[in-house]
Amino acid sequence: MLYLIKLFPEITIKSRPVRRRFIRQLRKNIREVLRELDDEVKVTGDWDVLEVETSKKAENENSAITNRLKSTPGIAAILSVDRHPLPDMDGIFQLTRNFYGELLKSKTFAVRCKRTGKHPFRSVDVEEYVGGGLKRHCDTAGVKLKNPDVSVLLEVRDNFLYIVKQQIPGLGGFPLGCQDAVLSLISGGFDSSVSSYLCIKRGLQTHYCFFNLGGKAHELAVKEVALFLWMKYHSSHRVKFISIPFEGVVEEILNKIADSQMGVVLKRMMLRAGDAMIKTMHIDALVTGESVAQVSSQTLLNLSVIDSVIDTLVLRPLCVSDKQEIIDLAREIGTEDFSKNIPEYCAVISKNPTTKAKPEKIENEEKLFDFNVLEDAIKSARHQLITEVVEDFNNISTEVKITGEVTRGDVVIDIRHPNDLEISPFSLPEAEVLNIPFYKLRSDFSELDKNTQYLLYCEKGMMSRLHAAHLQDAGYSNIGVLELKNSN
Repeated sequence: MLYLIKLFPEITIKSRPVRRRFIRQLRKNIREVLRELDDEVKVTGDWDVLEVETSKKAENENSAITNRLKSTPGIAAILSVDRHPLPDMDGIFQLTRNFYGELLKSKTFAVRCKRTGKHPFRSVDVEEYVGGGLKRHCDTAGVKLKNPDVSVLLEVRDNFLYIVKQQIPGLGGFPLGCQDAVLSLISGGFDSSVSSYLCIKRGLQTHYCFFNLGGKAHELAVKEVALFLWMKYHSSHRVKFISIPFEGVVEEILNKIADSQMGVVLKRMMLRAGDAMIKTMHIDALVTGESVAQVSSQTLLNLSVIDSVIDTLVLRPLCVSDKQEIIDLAREIGTEDFSKNIPEYCAVISKNPTTKAKPEKIENEEKLFDFNVLEDAIKSARHQLITEVVEDFNNISTEVKITGEVTRGDVVIDIRHPNDLEISPFSLPEAEVLNIPFYKLRSDFSELDKNTQYLLYCEKGMMSRLHAAHLQDAGYSNIGVLELKNSN
């Protein structure tokens, strides 16, 4: 299968050296994210378009490849194409007719041709010649230049003709590795997940920092969101997940800080801790999911007081987004089901939170705070590669049974997102397979037969291990993980 990769338009207006650097990085990223699906993939091109050639033939295999490309920052569009040595004008028509003829029956159409290189004809000449031929020789409903039923897409690039079979929109943005790194303060909710995604899309290598306010279930859920974002959008790069135990900080705030000032003080403590993390990681910016006036701590005055505690740049990608826009984007990128099932843990709730924090008052309150507690939390921070979070939970829980075979009576539960099921259906002739998305496992598993052994399945084995560990922690012993070799 051959794909033409169209670049995000902002890449094409960069200076020549910058543009070449961005394209070189994008080639590298594409190879990295597709290598798992096809270790023979070829990525070529160095200026205005890339060609991706895979050895895969099966429809489900190529669906998985296009799904990876759709989620790779820097790509504006993915064109599935057939490539031919450039023939004469009649040859262009015949090749186009061979592919589009049946698709045009009783349909209006328009021919669109893009051309690169030197040729004795113009793009419009191709459109007129091919369009006239299709109208005469195919059973169409005629040419319609505006909003046709079918757009016949052709590209002439130097000595080759590309017939576009399918055009799929890409993610856009800049290739990862072309911008600096950031540390995203992630809680797993709608806001921090979406703000992390927006940074990834802009080409920022995004690491994650979680403040554990008390609760293993919450930490598990947040790690799962971060793992999902990494696997889908930036698996081309190594990413760290940092977990900072903040229970002691919360307790100190509850005991020492005036009720109305607690929310602002907590955010200042988080920024201090985040700042300490990035100094050891050589990162220059923190990212939060805050949006102006969404909650009491996010008024302009409060945000100013919160930011004043550190000199580090704080990015807020959602600062002027409303909640429904954020939820809609979470649904689009796939984090909505994670975020709406994040366990609630409201550690610091003020009855009358201030919306107009005053620096001198906050500083006086913080004089009562024992900063040794914060220092202890920072020293206890755990740094992991995102791929190591699974092992973390396996260590916390009893050992999760992992098997490559299904024995008689076992039932397999495919926990992947419904979108992944549609792209790459999974079945086993020797076993019953249930489809229960990860976000329904907590509620649905309690209704299953307690005398049956269940094996969780996902493509990489990461999500299934996390959920198996979680279910074991909840007291279920009839659970394991199915990991199949070359399951992709």
